[in-house]
Amino acid sequence: MSGAAVTPPNWPSGPSCHGWLALDARGAWRLRGEKISHAGLLAFLDAHYGADDRGRWFVQNGAQRVFVDLEAAPLILRLHPEGALLAHTGKAVIPRAPVLLDENGNAFLPTSDGPGMIDDRDLATFVAALRCARGDPPGEAALLAMLAGEMVAALFWQGLAVESCPRADIAQRLGYQSHPAP
Repeated sequence: MSGAAVTPPNWPSGPSCHGWLALDARGAWRLRGEKISHAGLLAFLDAHYGADDRGRWFVQNGAQRVFVDLEAAPLILRLHPEGALLAHTGKAVIPRAPVLLDENGNAFLPTSDGPGMIDDRDLATFVAALRCARGDPPGEAALLAMLAGEMVAALFWQGLAVESCPRADIAQRLGYQSHPAP
């Protein structure tokens, strides 16, 4: 790809746009609802993805910012057997505390590159790595209590504290806007 910005067909012109680009809960880019599959465009989106100081995530296309509607979180994270945590952009990230579990069992956390959610396909691996303060795995009752918003025991994932948090509060707690306004 040359140094020139890539502009998708029918992309609006102007200093910024909203409502065109989205990131789904599995890390797939969507343009006006349609999944993007073009390898070059995906690489461009991943390489030019960032956030402003208001927690609005966007793709920088030359002078234009294309703000991204987030189905779940700015980064969708995959767990790899060797312990690496990779963002949907392909970049390895470092997890930070706290890990927030919503009422549906989804795990959100800050990382070195921004807030993320662990891909639902990796939740079984995530749950298997949860530990109580003594280092033993939590029982089913402790997990169900946490999903109900009750803390019956301290839980940790990769040494990071795990907390219960309603899904409606996740974006504010982690400092991002799911649907950036103009």
